[in-house]
Amino acid sequence: MTLPLVPPFTLQTATAKVRAGEDLWNTRDPERVALGYTPDSRWRNRSTFLQGRPAIVEFLIGKWESELDYRLIKELWAHGEDRIAVRFAYEYRDGSGRWFRAYGNENWEFDADGLMHTRHASINDVPITEAERLFHWDARGPRPSDHPGLSELVL
Repeated sequence: MTLPLVPPFTLQTATAKVRAGEDLWNTRDPERVALGYTPDSRWRNRSTFLQGRPAIVEFLIGKWESELDYRLIKELWAHGEDRIAVRFAYEYRDGSGRWFRAYGNENWEFDADGLMHTRHASINDVPITEAERLFHWDARGPRPSDHPGLSELVL
């Protein structure tokens, strides 16, 4: 039986919601990702403020045009009835081939249907070498179930 990933969240459903979000973002499909948010969703992503699905799609198109070979891991940090806090890391390269690992935290708030209506993200990018990369699964797909998470990777 699959549990619905809607508030009120339990540890089990919050953990599953985080993994579902990770898998969705790893598709790098802006239209599909935006469907996880309310039509009027509000975001703060670093110093960018957005509202609504069209703005989210436009933002994600630009993000994934500049953050190449993007691969993301999210981990539950805390949860409440309709809120989830996550920490994450993702790796990408820029157009000149330089690699980065971005570290961050997000605070999420959901409506009764399980769509995110508020997202606050704080993110820092750290240059890494290609040899320092840790995320090597196939692009545009979910992280394999046997791939270590952030805690196991000590990130």
